Amino acid sequence: MKRHFKHLIIIFSWLLLPVAAMAENQALVSAGWLEQHINDPKLVLLEVRYHPHRYFTVGHISGARQVQRFKDLGDNNADPLMRFPSQKAFQNTLRRWGVNNDSVIVIYDDSRTALASRLYFLLNLYGYDMSRVKVLDGGTIEWTAFNELSTKAIKPKAGKVILKPANQKLFVEWTAVYDDVVSRRDPGVVLLDARPHDMYTGKVIQHAIQGGHIPGAINVVSLDGTDALSQKWLSKEQLAEMYKAIPKNKTIYVYCHDGFRMSLAFMQLKSLGYIDVRMYNGGWSHWGNSLTLPVVEGNKPYDEAFAL
Repeated sequence: MKRHFKHLIIIFSWLLLPVAAMAENQALVSAGWLEQHINDPKLVLLEVRYHPHRYFTVGHISGARQVQRFKDLGDNNADPLMRFPSQKAFQNTLRRWGVNNDSVIVIYDDSRTALASRLYFLLNLYGYDMSRVKVLDGGTIEWTAFNELSTKAIKPKAGKVILKPANQKLFVEWTAVYDDVVSRRDPGVVLLDARPHDMYTGKVIQHAIQGGHIPGAINVVSLDGTDALSQKWLSKEQLAEMYKAIPKNKTIYVYCHDGFRMSLAFMQLKSLGYIDVRMYNGGWSHWGNSLTLPVVEGNKPYDEAFAL
């Protein structure tokens, strides 16, 4: 009874959202859309849970392959781990999930699409046809309002997808951030920190040796672009208001801690029509743990030392 009551509250909250985001973003699909297409032979359904064991314990949407968010979506031999996997490694991972060049890939998570967006970005990075990639808006919350989950693991037939070399215009290394933002202060570049505000200021230190942000970074919390209860995206108008301080005619460098929140920011910015958005490969896991690179604490992009 409590479970059904909770679902009714969630459904009612969806009705109160100003505009359905999926009507404005072709990458987002609803549970209703997935119900209609879930048995399509070319559909590959991928689940990225915050706690991966829940694929087996809590369950997953029937037919979904498990994505282990750190092992499958990062470079297992790098430091930090969440640098982008190589083309070959990611291609082999996709083939293990049964992905072919003509597959329709649907990704979902239980984390307001922040985890799904990392996989979405990697597919974009390595040249997959993004018209064939969808993200389930609302994730497991949306699906379980009317559907049950399965605990049956999926062992798909190996796929034959062929990826392209990484698109060099979609990412930057720390050297570009240091050169363009910290050193030269290139007016054509905006550095965006997508982490929670308390991590940006340094008040909270989590999963890192030190807190604060890269000098010059502007803080826009990407998760604020989703509804906490329904886990669905906010409207295009609300997202535009959230990113109003970021000019569309600039090159945007985005980072977070380990690559998920910045991927969500990437998706949000692209949905708003931003052209040149690039991810910092390694993010705060690299910069904040290097100990030699400069760090600013507080609410402003620059402190006194860098304001001169």
